[in-house]
Amino acid sequence: MKKYIVEFIGTFFLVFTIGNAVHSGSALAPLAIGAALAVMIFAGGHISGAHFNPAVTLAVWLRGKCPAKDVLPYWIAQFAAGLVAALLVFKLHGHATPAVHGLRASAVVEFLFTFALAWVVLQTATAKGTAGNSFYGLAIGFTVLAGAVSVGEISGGAFNPAVGLGVFTMGFESFKQLCVYIGADLAGGAAAALAFKSLTED
Repeated sequence: MKKYIVEFIGTFFLVFTIGNAVHSGSALAPLAIGAALAVMIFAGGHISGAHFNPAVTLAVWLRGKCPAKDVLPYWIAQFAAGLVAALLVFKLHGHATPAVHGLRASAVVEFLFTFALAWVVLQTATAKGTAGNSFYGLAIGFTVLAGAVSVGEISGGAFNPAVGLGVFTMGFESFKQLCVYIGADLAGGAAAALAFKSLTED
């Protein structure tokens, strides 16, 4: 149960930071989001692995470093945290106006940067060659920062189905975009796991 609570806490603060940072209109919003993810990973990594993302959980499970019995509880904790955080942001700021994104372009960049995110997680947090490192939280947080800055205008920059549920609930994104966040992001996580198993000695 401790692992699931930690997954809830980390995902909650990630989504809560996203909602408030985007509402602020600050150009530093992507930095706040990447930093929030990094510090939550450092705080919770030793307890739950600090996935905070259903696509990452899928990747870590396929890689063989997450028990099958934890996958569904992790997903429940992550999606519940995204929803609770979004409802609180909604209470604080009111409903937002949904953005308009091209679905094909969104799907491509969401797949690619979720692949990149899961790839970095697997290589820095689960590989023997980087075991015991002290930089994995920053590496993962900066991957999200890079994605948010470079393709955020194209897709909204979720790279995480729980974040997708959160921004949809806040009103930032449409239901069609939520479907992109779920489908493309899970596919990106799965592809990263397959690439890791094919290319990395373990």
